[in-house]
Amino acid sequence: MIMTKEYVVLTMGDPAGIGPEIVCKSFAKEEVFAEANVAVVGDADILKLADEICQTGLTIHPITSFEEGKYEPGTLDVFDLDNVNMDTFEWGKVSAECGQASYDYIKKAYELAKDGQAAAMVTTTINKESLSEAGIKQLGHTDILQDLTGVEEPLTMFEVKGLRVTFYSKHVSLKEVCDLISKEGIKHYTKRTMDALKTLGVEDPSVAIAGLNPHCGDGGLFGSEEIESIIPAVEEMQAEGIKVYGPIGADSVFHQALMGKYDGVLSLYHDQGHIATKMVDFDRTISITHGLPFLRTSVDHGTAFDIAGTGVADEISLDEAIRLACHYSGRFKAAHEGA
Repeated sequence: MIMTKEYVVLTMGDPAGIGPEIVCKSFAKEEVFAEANVAVVGDADILKLADEICQTGLTIHPITSFEEGKYEPGTLDVFDLDNVNMDTFEWGKVSAECGQASYDYIKKAYELAKDGQAAAMVTTTINKESLSEAGIKQLGHTDILQDLTGVEEPLTMFEVKGLRVTFYSKHVSLKEVCDLISKEGIKHYTKRTMDALKTLGVEDPSVAIAGLNPHCGDGGLFGSEEIESIIPAVEEMQAEGIKVYGPIGADSVFHQALMGKYDGVLSLYHDQGHIATKMVDFDRTISITHGLPFLRTSVDHGTAFDIAGTGVADEISLDEAIRLACHYSGRFKAAHEGA
């Protein structure tokens, strides 16, 4: 039986950053085509320049629909927006033109994915200063996609070597984290984590809640959040038949999940989950955005303007982002069609 491959769309990122170079390096590998048909949204002239710098020997193949793609080693199929002036272009420079171009790539990829043409989107790097120079108010991928889709609250998940971590809170101070913890909040994010795991093909997921305080508060000696909010939330969810466990000390829960004891971990604040995943493998820690009409994975590094245009940028993070998008695309699509 011949299996039909899903389409996956990849954004080139800020033209002046390392995005075009890592795209060329990833597409020079046969593995990129193993599980899905991947096409890029970007600028063909920039990609040709990046190909020359990286000596990847690719044929840059402009397309206007997924059906026109070749999806074979040695070819980079690109939806060419032709939106960079090559006469004034400079690597590693903040510019309104490149900020607008990177936004346009995201918007085009969204248009390809919103109606199901692409089952997943992979994003490379954008530059906040360049976006601001272009007058764009949303300065990050998640904010841009949230605005385009109208989704109220996307859920961020980090995955590395099978360890999957979601976040109760993200960009707030540690002092604010304690104020944000509530029984209903723990239940809400646990159930969203469960739903996210199901879209990735985990049929009967289990989730562990990381402790907030040292030793999960030691019965109230080091904080009361576990006693007042986290434990009651866990007990209520367990009474509903939900496979949730915790709170479990943050010094052990991530290792246990990495070893397969749990399918996911709910991290209670930004650095708690970021440190845990990136210490497993910094380069292969990938961000997956749930709650959108399509699956989105992303590299977890910046535009690296200081090395852009030199050919030395490492593509490992993009390799992994593409691999996960391709791997999960069919499962995600099936989960949403069956919803």
